Amino acid sequence: MKVTLFRMADLFDLCNKLPGKPGIYKFLDKEGQIIYIGKAKNLKKRVSSYFRRTNYENRKILVLVKKVANIEYIIVESESDALLLENSLIKKFQPKYNIQLKDDKTFPWICVKNEPFPRVFHTRKYIKDGSLYFGPYTSMSTVRTILALIRQLFKIRTCNYFLSKTNIENNKFKPCLEYHLGNCMAPCIGNQLEDEYNENIDQVKYLLKGNISGVINYLKNLMNEYSTGLKFENAQEIKEKIMILEGYQSKSTVVNPAINDLDVFSYIDDEKSAFVNYMKIINGAINQSHTVQIKKRLNESKNDLLLFAIVDIRQRMFSESREIVVPFFPGEGINDVKFVIPKKGDKKSLLNLSERNLKYFIAEHDKQAEQLKEKTPDNIILQQLKMDLKLPELPTHIECFDNSNIQGKNPVAACVVFKNGKPLKREYRHFNIKSVVGPNDFASMEEVIYRRYKRLREENKGLPQLIIIDGGKGQLSSAYKSLVKLDLSRQISIIGIAKRLEEIYVPKDPVPIYFDKSSPSLKLIQYMRNEAHRFGIQFHRQKRDKSSISSELNNIKGIGKQTVELLFSKFKSIEKLKNVTFESLAGIIGKSKAKIIQEYFKKEN
Repeated sequence: MKVTLFRMADLFDLCNKLPGKPGIYKFLDKEGQIIYIGKAKNLKKRVSSYFRRTNYENRKILVLVKKVANIEYIIVESESDALLLENSLIKKFQPKYNIQLKDDKTFPWICVKNEPFPRVFHTRKYIKDGSLYFGPYTSMSTVRTILALIRQLFKIRTCNYFLSKTNIENNKFKPCLEYHLGNCMAPCIGNQLEDEYNENIDQVKYLLKGNISGVINYLKNLMNEYSTGLKFENAQEIKEKIMILEGYQSKSTVVNPAINDLDVFSYIDDEKSAFVNYMKIINGAINQSHTVQIKKRLNESKNDLLLFAIVDIRQRMFSESREIVVPFFPGEGINDVKFVIPKKGDKKSLLNLSERNLKYFIAEHDKQAEQLKEKTPDNIILQQLKMDLKLPELPTHIECFDNSNIQGKNPVAACVVFKNGKPLKREYRHFNIKSVVGPNDFASMEEVIYRRYKRLREENKGLPQLIIIDGGKGQLSSAYKSLVKLDLSRQISIIGIAKRLEEIYVPKDPVPIYFDKSSPSLKLIQYMRNEAHRFGIQFHRQKRDKSSISSELNNIKGIGKQTVELLFSKFKSIEKLKNVTFESLAGIIGKSKAKIIQEYFKKEN
């Protein structure tokens, strides 16, 4: 069903007409692009819930709803069918607002080819041609190990010849190097019968299914037959193969042979992502382990995220296990599958092991992210700044100060904050100078630095690694005095930058540091100094304009402080106020006060 809709009223109307049955729904934008796909046990209730006012408090859902111009849906038989269809459509269309597994790998398989004298090889393409595929495996090194083991145990051909009965009888092929090395029996020239070759292939299949014990028993029986028949060399060869298999079996983590095939999923999340580890258990042994990251999009619940990962991973791994061990119940939706939340025993040990794997993965993930962060251009500049200024630690948090006044009037100061080399504007601060009278930049700087870091320390907030003062030796010395008073002079590094020659001063050193004009360190310091100057001038102008309009309006009888504040917030200057119409002014402060103000300006003119 498809209806072109663009108005919210139409969407509400469609929600009321949706069937109360299981299915999937698709939200489309004005261009017809699918932006979200969801599943529902009851389509009418689920889709309608997006347009309730309670959801408007959730910013992400509000953004999604505003972009919805059309809704399409598909009805299915059960909630389980809806879950599988949702997963399939998300993979196909990859909508913007749906969660996505951050894992685009094409997993390798081991293929037993459907052909005479079947080959056994690895591939990343799953072709439905009657061949048998085992996997998928999460590690290519595991695949290579298994194939090497198979070729060590069984003399399987590696050539690409089509070994039909006719081709062999017509002597179409010649034996290759593998035959001369003893790795192949050369069925291409009739040296090995197809039934004998296929016996080895059957054992390969058992091995690939995880039935290592069955292959070992088969080889032991074969070894006994050779021994009874006095074929001791053959028996010794089989014995060596058994030892290889037993060594391979010992490397896999065997939990309990009595445990049937099952899947194990563990889950950990944070504000932005969820991480899920999967372990495949076959005949009581851990056969595979794989971890994925899921990026959150719309504040999805942990139940939804875990269920999404379970369905997706089981499809990709072609798992048909009827029992799934989980840390919590993810919800209904998978037919003929039993969820188990173990409290003790072997299954609890498996879940704990999966969680340990998951924690290790997250630690490695965070470590790699940190290493990548260290290689970013901003971090390189900070490393250079640390080296140039001989700082004890990387200055990821820097604060820069500037004073602003005109002949001592309306003295103010500004503080700008940079985190990781970038401005953090929500942390910018203005200061009104309280204790200094007249134009005294040194005393003003001393006051502001003292107030700023006394408060940060009292509130247990993070202190910067570096302070930059817009000024030379005088302002720097004043700022340094405040750090000494607060006993912070050893915790925080501080420098001053003099404007005339861009000299860099450090406390107690009369000789300035000169950077090359193209130095990235100098450019960052200049950028912060200019930002602090801009921010300070902006605040000073506001105060100056406010002072101007206040001094003018305070002379008018009948106009109080609240009215003056209101007029300043609206007009900012006397000139703008003089040019406003009576109606506009009356709409803000009332007719009587508007009349008083306009009559005052007429007299002044």
